[in-house]
Amino acid sequence: MSSNVTAPVSTTYAVAGMSCGHCSATLTRVVGGLEGVTAVEVALDTGRVTVTSAGEPDDAAIAEVVDEAGYELTGRV
Repeated sequence: MSSNVTAPVSTTYAVAGMSCGHCSATLTRVVGGLEGVTAVEVALDTGRVTVTSAGEPDDAAIAEVVDEAGYELTGRV
């Protein structure tokens, strides 16, 4: 039996400039608001943001909202 449902994809990004709970909340809100994103996990201690999405994430869109929020996405981990 085949299905058209795409398995969730988790992608981890390095993000510079995060230092507090406000940073975590902001990134969770802006990245989580993107189409297809189902979960966002921010690890302040490692500077990592893990994005779970319905399919392959749109790196450019994620980088744009991270930048607009005042942080810098430096790449995938």
